[in-house]
Amino acid sequence: MKKFNSSVLIAVAVMFLMSGCSGLNKMKKNAADIKFSVTPEVAEMHGGNVDISIDARFPEKYFSKKAVIVATPVMKTPDGVIEFKPVTMQGEKVTANNKVINYKSGGKLVYKGVVPYTEGMRLSELQIRMKASQGAKSVVFDPIKLADGVVSTPSLVVGKEAQPIIASDKFQRIIPESYKADVHYKINSATVVKSEKTSDQIADLKTKVEAANAKENYKIRGVKVSAFASPDGELDFNQKLAGDRSTTASKFFKSELQKLEVAQADQDSFFSLMSTAEDWAGFKELVSKSSIEDKELILRVLSMYNDPAVREKEIKNISAAFTELAEHILPQLRRSQFVVDVDVIGKSDAEISKLAAGNPGALGLEEILYAATLTEDVKAQNAIYKAATEKYAKCYRGWNDLGMTYAQLGQFDDAKKAIEKAASLYGKSPIVLNNQGVIALANGDFDKAEGLFRSAAGAGKEVDYNMGIVNVKKGNYSQAVNNFGSSCLFNAALAQTLNKNYSKALKTLDCIESGCVMTDYLKAVVFARQGKADNMFKALEAAVSAKPELKKLAATDVEFGKYFADSKFKSIIK
Repeated sequence: MKKFNSSVLIAVAVMFLMSGCSGLNKMKKNAADIKFSVTPEVAEMHGGNVDISIDARFPEKYFSKKAVIVATPVMKTPDGVIEFKPVTMQGEKVTANNKVINYKSGGKLVYKGVVPYTEGMRLSELQIRMKASQGAKSVVFDPIKLADGVVSTPSLVVGKEAQPIIASDKFQRIIPESYKADVHYKINSATVVKSEKTSDQIADLKTKVEAANAKENYKIRGVKVSAFASPDGELDFNQKLAGDRSTTASKFFKSELQKLEVAQADQDSFFSLMSTAEDWAGFKELVSKSSIEDKELILRVLSMYNDPAVREKEIKNISAAFTELAEHILPQLRRSQFVVDVDVIGKSDAEISKLAAGNPGALGLEEILYAATLTEDVKAQNAIYKAATEKYAKCYRGWNDLGMTYAQLGQFDDAKKAIEKAASLYGKSPIVLNNQGVIALANGDFDKAEGLFRSAAGAGKEVDYNMGIVNVKKGNYSQAVNNFGSSCLFNAALAQTLNKNYSKALKTLDCIESGCVMTDYLKAVVFARQGKADNMFKALEAAVSAKPELKKLAATDVEFGKYFADSKFKSIIK
């Protein structure tokens, strides 16, 4: 065996290692030739995460055939470095299963990554950090800056601005009632006989009218008198007969009302008279309910013929049946009916409000739920709904509305308990589902909130608004704009800003009622995006004047990044 000089072997090994190291150093030196593009140019926070997309283009004759590069995108923040998932690339002669970058023609890598958002990312730097290796040798590249900061404007969405829905009361101040009674006549007669004047029906009707007339909150609106003739005999005769019956009936009942001292009884307009010459509708109803032997045949005649004379003739031809009709059905149709219409007038708003404040237990369920709508004081509403749940514990509406007021007061733990109680009583209610979603939003559980809002579809415009908040959090800005519609609320303006509808966002911000301190801050963001420095400074000054804590927010907000070195900006946030 031929022997090799050991010094020669060492020299060859050193040359081999030096060549590998030289290739890596060359790649490090020429790293600036790698073209990186980031989408979006400045990363944004969406739904609590930061997503990035990086396109890396390697030039020709750059990537060593035997080299391996591990690239790690990082967010360098004041609080430390946050790493995305690393990606590995290799030269064409490396026997591994990574992305291959050709030496001669170069190559392209598309990278997508996501990390949880932290407040420190507001003032951060997106970098790419790479380590190249070949064999046992490795070289760490200098960090390459890709972008500044993270836009956190979507985090301004006010989850607690979500809109709960009230479960409406069914209160009616005026409840109509009707009292009825009939008097019957002998065949071909319009005389109200004594036995009919003193019948149980008439006695009961008079008792009810007398009671209503004595109550202050009952108002007798009028009396309808409907007179009928049975559908046998000549039509002309029956027309006159029915008219006469309406006259005699009204005369009789007018006298009875006068005895009861019903004030309106002397007024002709108090009575409404109607007459029906041949009561075929009543005839059909009574026959249908009877057990007459030829019932179906009679009903068939009624369906086949519309002419009253033909109907009567055909029915009389059914001789056995007609005898039974004459004895049991037709006498019931020779009648006049009295209908006394009465309005039961409930408590006034003032009376209800007074009781709600001092003695809510004296109110009925619908009254107490209605009472809460008579005030705009949320604390007062809360007290009323609490009283409703104590007296009517099995009514889901009281619990739902109690939870709604707790949410408006910012007491979300109490709101959750009340809404859960409502759900236990009627969990399928779209209103309750919406309000459960409001609680989930306030607790930051956007996935749960979204599912609840979808289940609550159709409960009201509030559901659409609440879905808008979810879509802002998810980064679906155009959908959020549609959800919010023309709402003059901060979240609507925020969605329009994020969707780059700047003129629309400014109009929405201008129509928001005073009291929202973030309105001017968002205006400053819009003006900064538009490059309108003077307007931006003016809006930012108004924002920090109303709420000095916003100085710290603005100082780390990359929306104002190009103004960080501006003396005017510095004076505002100092």
